[in-house]
Amino acid sequence: MSMDTESGNGRTTAREVATTAARGLALALVSLPGAVLCFVLSAVSVALIPVGVGIVTTPWVLTGVRAFADRRRLLAARWGGVRIPRAYRPLPKDAGPWARTFGMLADPATWRDLRWLPVDMTAGFLTALLPAVLVLYPLEGLTIAAGLWRVLPDGYWYGFVPVTGQASALAAGALGAVLLASAPRLTPPLLRGHFRLARAVLGSPQGELAERVRVLTETRQVAVDASAAELRRIERDLHDGAQARLVAMGMDLGTVEMLLDKDPAKARELLAQARRSSADALAELRDLVRGIHPPVLAERGLGDAVRALALRMPLATEVTVDLDGRAEAPVESAAYFAVSELLANAVKHADADRIWIDLHHVAEGAGVLRVTVTDNGRGGAAVEPGSGLAGVERRLGTFDGVLAVSSPAGGPTMVTLEIPCALS
Repeated sequence: MSMDTESGNGRTTAREVATTAARGLALALVSLPGAVLCFVLSAVSVALIPVGVGIVTTPWVLTGVRAFADRRRLLAARWGGVRIPRAYRPLPKDAGPWARTFGMLADPATWRDLRWLPVDMTAGFLTALLPAVLVLYPLEGLTIAAGLWRVLPDGYWYGFVPVTGQASALAAGALGAVLLASAPRLTPPLLRGHFRLARAVLGSPQGELAERVRVLTETRQVAVDASAAELRRIERDLHDGAQARLVAMGMDLGTVEMLLDKDPAKARELLAQARRSSADALAELRDLVRGIHPPVLAERGLGDAVRALALRMPLATEVTVDLDGRAEAPVESAAYFAVSELLANAVKHADADRIWIDLHHVAEGAGVLRVTVTDNGRGGAAVEPGSGLAGVERRLGTFDGVLAVSSPAGGPTMVTLEIPCALS
């Protein structure tokens, strides 16, 4: 019996149905113990705040809860096409344990995470399990029809069919066949239902539009501050680098004019020095321009720019690109420098020897540019105030983008960023 079916998005194959069922089963097996562990640790840590122990443990526990929720956000977008906005309030870079604890507890997003945990361990567990049940339960009916009914106890029911003999076993098999035939149409919506349940709890009660306005208001100021800091950096680099070399070169040329008749050998020496200074100044200007907007990014697009970036890496780096066009220049620039920061983090902190970069565009809805950077390092990466990942998150927030980090102790580390955009 074929399990292919026509849908609005094309054919759903038996392999895709099995993959959806396996994903739901994996979610169910992870969501129950993971949610229970996060909930118990959070409750105990918050309860210990009055005695002082919770002041130290709560930020670490809540960071783990956020990582657990971020992983679900990532899978919701990847497996179900459901976007769950990440809208945590930023903490001061120099915040101590006290400020971090009460700053995180004052964030409404923290309490949405904590409310989601009991939902995920109950209704979330059941909704994740349904796709697998819809595939496995029909197989039981088929095996009953094939002869399993002979060893079943008296009074056994398969669905609404009482199994008492070969005829009723065939009826159970027919019911199983009907359920199995409906699996291609029902398993994807059931899995999306699990992620929509998560979005309903993790999403802001103010509504997605209001939440986006709040986040964009915060990230706008961050973007303004970052732009001002970048301008100051460019001014400083020009003043201390190329400008100083050009001034020195001008002084050397003035000295050459005076020495042309008196000491031609010294004049030639100074001319050679001026030529070297001009080459150094040109190299510094090129590096400065490359830091502002790499020429390869403007000329050949994000895919080739990331490939060029990977070629300069001291680690083995594999790049996969699946882009049918180009995004707007600001989006490409944000994605490029985000990848650059992630690669720098992997080299400095991950102790990895291999990196994988995947760039592709999801055309569903308004479209999303999705970039995943994975390394086989020691793990333990987290979005903390003042960290490179926090800077990447702020940069993406300007474009209503999201960042998800999966980095268990021992690795691997997988960082996924998404920026809503359409390709030209």
